[in-house]
Amino acid sequence: MINSTTVSYFALVAYMDTGVLKYLFFAIVMLLYILIVYANVFLIVVICMNRSLHEPMYIFLCSLFVNELYGSTGLFPLLLLQILSDIHTVSVPFCFLQIYCVHFYGSVEFFTLGVMSYDRYLAICYPLQYNTRMTSGKVAILTVFVWLYSVLATVVMMSLSAPLQLCGNMIQKVYCDNYSIVKLACSDTTVNNIYGLVYMFTVIFSLIILIIYTYMRILKVCFSGSKRTRQKAVSTCTPHLASLMNFSFGCFFEIVQSRFNMSSIPIMLRIFLSLYWLTCQPLFNPVMYGLNMSKIRIICKTLAFGKSI
Repeated sequence: MINSTTVSYFALVAYMDTGVLKYLFFAIVMLLYILIVYANVFLIVVICMNRSLHEPMYIFLCSLFVNELYGSTGLFPLLLLQILSDIHTVSVPFCFLQIYCVHFYGSVEFFTLGVMSYDRYLAICYPLQYNTRMTSGKVAILTVFVWLYSVLATVVMMSLSAPLQLCGNMIQKVYCDNYSIVKLACSDTTVNNIYGLVYMFTVIFSLIILIIYTYMRILKVCFSGSKRTRQKAVSTCTPHLASLMNFSFGCFFEIVQSRFNMSSIPIMLRIFLSLYWLTCQPLFNPVMYGLNMSKIRIICKTLAFGKSI
């Protein structure tokens, strides 16, 4: 017989009693959130308001920055509230809302980075045919597909997790995520595990293969092409590769931590690394692209100093 209970709230047990230091942590996290919102909104406005940036690469970047705002907003308000609170609980509806936000964010992020690698592949390997291959209609279709598919994948995942009978309500993290709910289940989770494995080995691995293939082709063109081609590849691909590696590192540790016993690692380090993909990536992307993309950098300097650079 399943010893299930009716759960009305979840306890986030990774929080510690930090005393008056909680106000310092609150100020640091609040500052980070403000920087994320400002940096991403600023670059979204820059891209939307400048017709010279109405190109496929910058449209995909704009979609990426919108997703950074979405993902950080799905995490930071509850995180800030919990830091100041003495009782670290969250109601079931709000917990599932956060699960939807963070998993949707991760899906859109990874898909957008995959689409951007395909865009760079066309721009560098087929420069003369780029405008005919990457039309505005194709950009719109790819962008809409990324967001709609992520909605579908996340809704399916949550529809499998929501009906589970739970035998506890203690989540070993500072925020809600899907696998933590699945681990609390005392009903059969075979379908959940199969869906997760199928999604990983089909969608995720397909994207990884696409990204590896595109960059192998880009490297081949760089080594056999002119100095100008190499410079173009380095200037446009460096921020994308850095963003991809940064996000992959954060996701990798989060997956490993969720599925294996990491009690030997200090809890503060575990908390930091579990939050890394949701807190650092939204600030890393606008800073990396803003500094390294020459068109964006020039426009930002013009806005800052009030004259052409």
